[in-house]
Amino acid sequence: MIAIALLTRKNLFILGAPGQAKSYAINAFRSRITGARQFERLLSKQTDEEQLFGRIDLSSLIPGAVPENILEQDSVYHNLRFDLKCAMDGQQQDTPATFEFIRKATEKLETYCSAVAALHKGEPMVQTAGKIPEADIVFLDEIFKCNDGVLNSLLTALNERKYTNEGSTYPIPTIFFFAASNEVPNFSDPQEKILEALYDRLELKVVTANIEDRDKRLAVLRDKQAGRTGQITASITLDELKQMQEEVANLPVPEAINELADDILCQLRKDDIPVSDRKYLNYYPIAQAKAWLSGHTQVEPQDLLALKNYLWQKPGERSVVESELNRMCINPMQDKVNNIRGMAAEAKEEFDAAKEQVGRKALIKLRGELLRLYGDQQKLASEAQSDSEQQMTDGLLTDLESISRQAHEAVGFTYTPLEQLAALQ
Repeated sequence: MIAIALLTRKNLFILGAPGQAKSYAINAFRSRITGARQFERLLSKQTDEEQLFGRIDLSSLIPGAVPENILEQDSVYHNLRFDLKCAMDGQQQDTPATFEFIRKATEKLETYCSAVAALHKGEPMVQTAGKIPEADIVFLDEIFKCNDGVLNSLLTALNERKYTNEGSTYPIPTIFFFAASNEVPNFSDPQEKILEALYDRLELKVVTANIEDRDKRLAVLRDKQAGRTGQITASITLDELKQMQEEVANLPVPEAINELADDILCQLRKDDIPVSDRKYLNYYPIAQAKAWLSGHTQVEPQDLLALKNYLWQKPGERSVVESELNRMCINPMQDKVNNIRGMAAEAKEEFDAAKEQVGRKALIKLRGELLRLYGDQQKLASEAQSDSEQQMTDGLLTDLESISRQAHEAVGFTYTPLEQLAALQ
């Protein structure tokens, strides 16, 4: 999921108890991205906005002074300063010509600085070196410990990749934000309710746990004792990562995948798991990233399994989300066939209960439902991509015809195949 966050520019939140390697995993991964400017901060109630986004350069408020970050980027200033330094280095020669050269070099530098100061007069500048506005990767540990004073700034940075200072809004280059915490706020508490918007901006969510398998625990222990843990040698450059992001964004998403994602959305809403339209409409980059990591040429149903860390909001929803994804994505054709078969069986039960009283009317109602399901079966048959999926849809048609035949015989009507009935409509 860290890789998917990097490839999609989505924010990743890791929830877990102390000692479960949340920070370790993030730091081990991000340290292998060369050329990326990094920012890390353990948040607390005492953390202020200046520690995250920089502070006002006091020199920008002094009349005639020039903000340091302006001069750092000015090549003319550096050239003039170099000339003056050379003149000073040569002052051992106590001659009128030497002092005249120093005087002229000083006047040039002072005149130029005065001109730059006049151009930037009244513009408060912020020193952002080493802060979020100049970072490619940001890691905020214990993010929910932030105070109300920095909350709005974090919201804008996480959601829009911008920050505001002294009334001016600036873009920031941050590709992704990582965050970690030992707990999720109690949003029912009025004092913690304000953090819900921050939690919502953390799109990908992972929950860690202690190592449950004994053999794996012992394997990790042996590696640690032998000094083999943490020896990561692979690395990528920031430019390579950006190229990967482009490749991910260009990976095709078939229409059948969009329909499957919509089926998942509808099912989760039936399960009383609130998935917003905003979240649904932004599902596909995660599936594209998973497909790219798996070496697929386009998004496939199993790539949607990565949504298990995207579609839940409350930790208690995770098991339902994962269960539904496994059921609908590991063998989506089988799931769709079973759904149609189940609806046909329900229609047959309703017919059996009513055939003695209304006979013909019950058959007409059943026939209408079977024709609708026949249309769904034909659509599935056209989407079958393997012999096994074709066999599933053929078996479904056989079951639909069997139900239709039994119903016709039960009320003494001549059986007509569903294909012929559909052609008469």
